[in-house]
Amino acid sequence: MGKRYCYEPEDASKAVKSRGTNLRVHYKHCREIAAAVCNMNLQKAIKYLRDVVDHKRIIPFVVHTGGVGRHAQAKNLPGGKKAPGSKGRWPEKATRVFIDLLKNAEANGENRSLEVEKLVIKHIQVNHAPHMRRRTYRAHGRINAYMSCPAHIEIICVDEADAVRKAPEANDSASAPTRKQLAIRRVAERGD
Repeated sequence: MGKRYCYEPEDASKAVKSRGTNLRVHYKHCREIAAAVCNMNLQKAIKYLRDVVDHKRIIPFVVHTGGVGRHAQAKNLPGGKKAPGSKGRWPEKATRVFIDLLKNAEANGENRSLEVEKLVIKHIQVNHAPHMRRRTYRAHGRINAYMSCPAHIEIICVDEADAVRKAPEANDSASAPTRKQLAIRRVAERGD
């Protein structure tokens, strides 16, 4: 029995999974990278992350923004999306880990004879892993904690070549008049 994922795709035969546990990379960096590449084509995501390592593109920091500087690259997001700000960084170590996980998912897709060009990152989740403890020595003989914040990452990519778009819902409640509208009509008919 394999590991349990938090998300199960509708058609498991057209999905590939990849995960890493207790990875020695910053959780906050991983969260921002995951938000940047979610719902992106798998090969485009790998290319985008390689550009991040080369400092040609940037990872926009949206949630964990304390002390993060601003840069013009942060306004140009992948897929033409607009950033809520201009803060961003190039977290190289975490980006390399994500590239390895995405390449693992790509290899899993080739192994299952899926069309790798049509794989889309449907689910990506980053969780806190247990802290790794060290100590640092301070002035006057004191000792403080010096802990790292590793992460668990799981990725699920789905072949969306044959995906059927959801039909628009027939909104019957919008066509039926409300009680207030009926009252206004009655008043208008009486001529008051």
